[in-house]
Amino acid sequence: QVQLVESGGGLVQAGGSLRLSCAASGRTFSSHVMGWFRQAPGKEREFVARISWGGGRTYYADSVKGRFTISRDTAKNTVYLKMNSLKPEDTAVYYCAADSRSYGLGSTSLADFGSWGLGTQVTVSS
Repeated sequence: QVQLVESGGGLVQAGGSLRLSCAASGRTFSSHVMGWFRQAPGKEREFVARISWGGGRTYYADSVKGRFTISRDTAKNTVYLKMNSLKPEDTAVYYCAADSRSYGLGSTSLADFGSWGLGTQVTVSS
């Protein structure tokens, strides 16, 4: 099991940037695909981005492609989400998650991610 703690959320104006961090504990961090999801008020939690266990492959939701960048630092057991050109519709609670499978190929399905952080709020004002 991987324990996850997100940070870096806040209030930003449209067009601004934020960098979210997700600190992971557990010796198996480096063997798991990591993902970011978000949930806006009244909406279902949705996939945002994922990064392979080796860090070489990334995948994004169409809504954030070209604006968000996911990365990981294995030495620091940390995953990042750099968010540029933020829009009001990006307002949500952002969650970090670890794929349940070791050395998996990756997924966009919530059901495949077994470890979750408590989330960090991102609010984008217009």
